[in-house]
Amino acid sequence: METPRGPEQHERLEQLEQLERLEQAVERAAGRLRRLPESALRRGAAAEGRALAAELARRGQRLEGRPGRLPELPDAGIFAVGDQLAVTGHDLVEAVRALGPGEAAAEEIRQALDLLRGAPGRR
Repeated sequence: METPRGPEQHERLEQLEQLERLEQAVERAAGRLRRLPESALRRGAAAEGRALAAELARRGQRLEGRPGRLPELPDAGIFAVGDQLAVTGHDLVEAVRALGPGEAAAEEIRQALDLLRGAPGRR
């Protein structure tokens, strides 16, 4: 089987690189939350992380075509927020991957990266 070449191949490779950057950003943000001391989590980092995880979940579910009001992200406690961010972030990555190459996927990746740049623990 011949490997596709040209613009389609370039677009696919570009999307794979963008998805990898998004996966790395998710892991970095989740790791930062996991390493924060309890005092920082209680001062608001956990709430901010949970809000970010919920937003990533909403975006992923929207891309998966889940209609109507979506269930709230459960409050699993301040020490679980890094894991929640990792799970919802990776779910979003897979939802974007399912879109395939194109501007819609690229825009979703850009928006998610912007959100993750403001993740708790970056200060």
